[in-house]
Amino acid sequence: MSETLSQKGPAALSSGLRLSLVTLGVADLARAIAFYEALGLQRRARGYEGVAFFDAGGAVLSLFPRGDLAADAGLANGTLSGFSGLALACNVSSEAEVDDLLARAVSLGADLVKAGQTVFWGGYSGYFRDPDGHLWEVAFNPFAPFDAAGHLVLPD
Repeated sequence: MSETLSQKGPAALSSGLRLSLVTLGVADLARAIAFYEALGLQRRARGYEGVAFFDAGGAVLSLFPRGDLAADAGLANGTLSGFSGLALACNVSSEAEVDDLLARAVSLGADLVKAGQTVFWGGYSGYFRDPDGHLWEVAFNPFAPFDAAGHLVLPD
């Protein structure tokens, strides 16, 4: 029983909950695509119309018109206002990278919510809100390095 999921192989991973794709509902698909491409994400699967997919380093970021996303889920299309209780996060390798990525996002039309600063848990982070109101944390965590594939390694 001491066998871990990674020792069981990919089939074992597919039977449990794991994050593989995040879809953001957006007001203007072309604007959102341009924003995330300018931040450096690589668009993939370009053959699909009305949706965009990006390689997000082990997961997929999807952009889909907000009304269409609401309809697909069987929900009414509301508006983003206030805090939704959700923040996406991007970890980087240094405090300087936090500041650089926040500045780049702002230069592309994002709103700076919180400038990069030392935080209570011992790292350094800040927040921006993308042009559709989605909140992103950009963080340097000295306690969670990256592995050779660039994936975040969490301590036990």
